[in-house]
Amino acid sequence: VQLQASGGGLVQAGGSLRLSCAASGRTFSNSNMGWFRQAPGKERDIVAGINWTGGTILYADSVKGRFTISRDNAKNTVYLQMNSLKPEDTAAYYCAAERGIRLSTIIRTTPSGYDYWGQGTQVTVSS
Repeated sequence: VQLQASGGGLVQAGGSLRLSCAASGRTFSNSNMGWFRQAPGKERDIVAGINWTGGTILYADSVKGRFTISRDNAKNTVYLQMNSLKPEDTAAYYCAAERGIRLSTIIRTTPSGYDYWGQGTQVTVSS
């Protein structure tokens, strides 16, 4: 089971990036999934989460109106479109997936609520 995150990079403030998280080894169509981020010296915090159907979505207050999470279950992939990026968005971004047995609309917001993790992709926003 593997989650492969990609799409990070260096961008100027106000720019956009699209992160992708491709899952392999099993289907995650029944799994709630999330994007977290972690800056140096800080905790890993939820950025956005999406339930297994895509019908329930959650965003951190700091990214509401700027970031959009989506999923394509046929491709076993979850995306994070990030617009109007700010220097404070600079962090390593991680995708995460639950095991997929809950079939729940409740999105967990702490790292301990997820069973599988990608390797992280760095996003750096310059001012």
